[in-house]
Amino acid sequence: MDFTFTEDQLLFRDSVKDFLQAKVTADSLRTTWDTESGRSPELWQQLVDMGLTAMLVPEAYGGLGMTELDFVLLAQECGRVALAEPLVEMALVATPLLSALAGKDERCAKLLEQLATGEVKVAVGHTANNLVSDAHIADWLLLPSGDQVHLQARDQVKLILQPSVDPNRRLFSVEWDISSETCIASGAEGVELLAATLNRGALGAAAQLVGLAETMVDQSVVYTTERQQFGKPIGSNQALKHHMANCAVKTEFAKAPLYRAAYTLSESPSHADFAVSQAKVEAGEAGLLAAKNAIQSYGAMGYTWECDLHIYMKRAWALDKFWGHSGFHKNRLHQWLMNPNAKIGADKTFGVQA
Repeated sequence: MDFTFTEDQLLFRDSVKDFLQAKVTADSLRTTWDTESGRSPELWQQLVDMGLTAMLVPEAYGGLGMTELDFVLLAQECGRVALAEPLVEMALVATPLLSALAGKDERCAKLLEQLATGEVKVAVGHTANNLVSDAHIADWLLLPSGDQVHLQARDQVKLILQPSVDPNRRLFSVEWDISSETCIASGAEGVELLAATLNRGALGAAAQLVGLAETMVDQSVVYTTERQQFGKPIGSNQALKHHMANCAVKTEFAKAPLYRAAYTLSESPSHADFAVSQAKVEAGEAGLLAAKNAIQSYGAMGYTWECDLHIYMKRAWALDKFWGHSGFHKNRLHQWLMNPNAKIGADKTFGVQA
């Protein structure tokens, strides 16, 4: 069995990677810190023109009809550059939630068509997160209330900006009135949709954490190669090499669970809890280790705002806690491992996880 990505998936990944690395730099991220929205409308339109917002929109609603497995590599590249625009959560989280309801709710169907063309933005709230990311630029918000999912227009809610350790993130607490008119799912259906939303959000965060870890390692290698002390690069010190090697190994080992989680979500969303939690835990550990060892390699320079490292380090700190912290996901893994009917073993890796 061939477990590798297809040539088309890799080519698409490479084209998106080249675009993001050319357009999203540490300097361009800094320019948005003091703007009102903290976002670039021009960059967002370019992402729309590339078809990225339409990837997971079903073909019946004007999208490309692709899956989480097609998108996970792109989410990883978004993390690599610490993309501020909410592409990952909108494409990977909001779109599938709306798709699940489009058949019975005309509002969701219309929003899917508009998401594909970039006419609207949709932010997603979840009980796993205290705050909603990028609610200020969204036209609509998908919000939870018990076992219900509500669709609220932004002008019908009150947004309160909350501080973030990452200056490129915009987080809001949302005050809103519950109404039967805004409820688009409830009961068992609502519970199932909210569970799938959590898994997709955690998958997106995990993918970005892997990309962030790779960037921090790359930056540290460059810095320690160029930084001279006592007439030679500090990177020639074996202790620093070991630090970076540990980060590289941790990051590589996080990729297999990440890709498996994307596969499981695309094939059997209702049985993806354990796969997603493993991916989130592994990616979080890789991101935090890279941040820790990178700042140690930089020394005092790494603590300054002038150093690019802190942009990626702070994003890793934030995403590690978003869509379920490590304790939450480790608990889910524990529950699954203790299940006597858990299908564990090499022969069950890509089987149906009942």
